[in-house]
Amino acid sequence: MSTQQQAMQIPAHLVKELRERTGAGFSDCRAALVEAAGNVEKAIEILRKKGQAAAAKKAQREASEGLVGSYIHAGGKIGVLVEVNCESDFVARTERFQNLCHDIAMHIAALDPRYVRREEVTPDMLEKERDIYRAQALATGKPEPVVEKIVTGKMEKFYEENCLYEQRYIKDESVTIGEMVKQAVADLGENIVIKRFARFKVGEVSGSGDSGPEAAPVPVPVNS
Repeated sequence: MSTQQQAMQIPAHLVKELRERTGAGFSDCRAALVEAAGNVEKAIEILRKKGQAAAAKKAQREASEGLVGSYIHAGGKIGVLVEVNCESDFVARTERFQNLCHDIAMHIAALDPRYVRREEVTPDMLEKERDIYRAQALATGKPEPVVEKIVTGKMEKFYEENCLYEQRYIKDESVTIGEMVKQAVADLGENIVIKRFARFKVGEVSGSGDSGPEAAPVPVPVNS
C-alpha cells in the first residue's frame, strides 16, 4: 500500500487527537500517524524526536527577543517572573509563545527549581551532594563499583529535581520542561531559551530561583 493510500485511511479523529495532545500542525500529525501506522502514542514519539532534531539545529541561533512571563498563585502568596527568549518580536507576540511562558512560570511556582540548567550547578554543590550520596551508599555495605552506580543515579535524580529544564512538567509528567521548549521550537520555527527566573514567596528573605528544594510543592489547578 502506498504512503498516499495510508494517509487517506488515517481517521480524522486521530489527527485531531494528536494535534490536541502535541500542538503540532495538521500535516505533521497526519504524516506521523502514517509512519506509526495509526498508533497515536508512537506518533507522539515520532513528533517529539523530530521536534528535538529541529530544536538542535536552531539552538545556535541568537535569541534576543521574548517575554517576561508571570504567574501569581491563588491567594497571592507565591509569584514567579521568568524571562523566555526567542528570535523575533513576532513570535514573542503569538498566543503559543505567551502560553508557553505562562505554563513555565506556573510550573516554577509549583516545583521551585533552584537552577535553569544543570550546567549552572556550582562545583561545590555537586561535590557536597556526591559526598552525601557516597556516604549513604557506603553505610549500606555496598562494594565500591555499586556505590559509584548509586551515586551516579542519585546525581541524575538531583538534576531532575532541581534544574528547571530537567523537571517533569507539573501538568504532564510524560515530558520535561526542556522537551516542552523543544516542541515549541519545532512549532514556532525559532530558537527558544529560558534565560532566568525569580520566584517570590511571602515570608522568604530572598526572591530568587534558588529558594531551595525544601519548600513544599504548590498545588496547581490543571485548568490554569
